[in-house]
Amino acid sequence: MAQAAAGPDGAARIGPNAVLQLLPVLTAQGGAALAGRLLGRAGLVAPPPDTAMMPETPAARLHAAVRAELGRDSAAVLAAAGAGTGAYILAHRIPRAAQAVLRALPAGLAAPILTQAIAQNAWTFAGSGRFCVVSRRPVVVTLEDNPLIRGEVSDAPLCHWHRAVFDTLYGALAGPGWRARETECCACGDPACRFEIGPG
Repeated sequence: MAQAAAGPDGAARIGPNAVLQLLPVLTAQGGAALAGRLLGRAGLVAPPPDTAMMPETPAARLHAAVRAELGRDSAAVLAAAGAGTGAYILAHRIPRAAQAVLRALPAGLAAPILTQAIAQNAWTFAGSGRFCVVSRRPVVVTLEDNPLIRGEVSDAPLCHWHRAVFDTLYGALAGPGWRARETECCACGDPACRFEIGPG
């Protein structure tokens, strides 16, 4: 199970892409005014730098503000931001040589290797939540106490950002048909957000 990242003050941290990849999507959706207004609701006077982890709380507030203000449209916005985060990881965090190796492997071998790498770096997207690999074949992962949806109540899974991150990474490195499905969600009263990842 992945350990949570914390700053010098003991506060939980999360990767800044939880915010940074949302901003261009929000701007495209409703202009700079929408992005600025939601940043303000999150308590952020400016976007965080992309050079270090950021406090988890304002990132979680921003995601909650997006859901509250945009309603049903928030799913597509958060998914687009998750896809942007996955693209950023591919461009800046996974070495090209490692990507080439994974793409050359059969999906049945590439996916467990990618899953292990994601687990080792889960602190960047799980914050104070607890990430666990349930199975590598098939790929099943869970995120308990997901900070980006903490306190939400919903009839349907809400983790569109996380799902799209997984979609992008597995689709690029395990196979173009690989997708993540969120089959359980803390917001629905389940013990963890559960993602089943595979082809089709």
